[in-house]
Amino acid sequence: MNKKIKIFLINILILSFLTNCNSQEKDMQREIINREAVAAGRFYQSDAKKLKRVLSDLFKKAVPKKYKNVLAVISPHAGYPYSGEVAASAFNQIDWEKNYENIFIIASSHQVSFSGASIYNKGNYLTPMGEVKVDFSLADKLINENDIFTFNSRAHANEHSLEVQLPFLQYKLKKDNLIVPIVIGTQDPAECKKIAEALKPYFNNRSLFIISSDFSHYPKYEDAVSVDKRTADAICSNSVKELHNILRDNNKMGIRDLATSLCGWSSVYTLLYLTKNNDEMVYSQIQYMNSGDATFGDKSSVVGYYAISVHDKNITESSESGYYLNKTEKISLLKIARNTIEKYISEGKIPEIDPGELTDKLKEQCGAFVTLHKNKRLRGCIGRFVVSEPLYKIVQQMAIEASVSDNRFPKVTTDEINELEIEISVLTPMKKIDSIDEIELGKHGIYIKKGFSSGTFLPQVATETGWTKEEFLGHCARDKARIGWNGWKDAEVFVYEALVFGEEEME
Repeated sequence: MNKKIKIFLINILILSFLTNCNSQEKDMQREIINREAVAAGRFYQSDAKKLKRVLSDLFKKAVPKKYKNVLAVISPHAGYPYSGEVAASAFNQIDWEKNYENIFIIASSHQVSFSGASIYNKGNYLTPMGEVKVDFSLADKLINENDIFTFNSRAHANEHSLEVQLPFLQYKLKKDNLIVPIVIGTQDPAECKKIAEALKPYFNNRSLFIISSDFSHYPKYEDAVSVDKRTADAICSNSVKELHNILRDNNKMGIRDLATSLCGWSSVYTLLYLTKNNDEMVYSQIQYMNSGDATFGDKSSVVGYYAISVHDKNITESSESGYYLNKTEKISLLKIARNTIEKYISEGKIPEIDPGELTDKLKEQCGAFVTLHKNKRLRGCIGRFVVSEPLYKIVQQMAIEASVSDNRFPKVTTDEINELEIEISVLTPMKKIDSIDEIELGKHGIYIKKGFSSGTFLPQVATETGWTKEEFLGHCARDKARIGWNGWKDAEVFVYEALVFGEEEME
């Protein structure tokens, strides 16, 4: 190699090393200024034990989860005795098993007005239940790369609308996820659009957006119910223009004592700009109440609260890998499996499939299992991890294998075909683990390998059987790998995830 080129490459390596060192030193030198809880004792309990009891009661009363793959929720921010149940209903819609890469909490400032939005990147948020850690790296990145973001200490100092969401988050989260706390100060819809444009790269199935807003302020009970429904319907139209028009019309109606129809309008506008022109995004009204519904509520002057979720109507994702199939792709695979079983069992032939009619996803190399049930009981299940063929072909092959080659069952007959329920599990790549603490029941499938012996259980096996983690491993080692109940203890253990879908849910 030329001497000058060698020197050039060495200089690049040195520069890269110094840059990394400077970055690490900067993080180490960051002065942590935690944001103290200011709403505790006013909007919610200041004692951690009492707060947890209240949250437990609220979640018991709340609306259960209704939709999969929720990307965002709109949640109220009043005192818990008034809006707590509705907020719990919003948080119930979140996919708590997911390991979110990013959690954005967006609230509109009630204290100060300023251009753009402020991101708290000086420390963590505190509540009586402990620290809610901030993603400093992402917060800094957003501020440094977008003029619309800054840090404004006054925006966070006494703002309750963001803080009151945090105990709900702490109560439900199973992992120590980081948040990006954003307080919007602008009164300009154009700036809300810029905020959305900066956040757009993060609006995906690996992120969660929590939007804080109450609805109508201070009309009488009956007027609130009416005006809040109009506002909620406008939001669910997924149109900033429609919401803008409704908010304008509400103000023109002369409703007595109506101060605002949507106090967090700038936060909701930002969400609508994120979902604009995306027909796959579905807004759903989960629950409505107003302060007049509370035990001590005054129906002559109320504040309205809605829980609204935003979910993708097609996508079901793997929480760690980000791999997904939309509904159309899942239906295609299920049709391939059924058509193959019908033709193979009836005629002994394998149907031809035109790859040109399939999406690129279905032509990727990917492992899969096909499971057959009859009258809700297992009738066959065979799959393959290591593959060198496209997914649609693997599904076709495994459909045949599950119907004629599972030695636990006789071959499927023509009389049984119409009674079969087909389920497909598309597998993500396997990951070797060092400790069984890394296994999450219901989320991870396991693959145990010792010498030439191996066995696997799909993620849903743990859910269906109710086994403990040790039973999950023991049964797999003994019944599948044939290495004894405790054989897993000195074997290689791998985990993987599966996108599981069946004909029943596609109907």
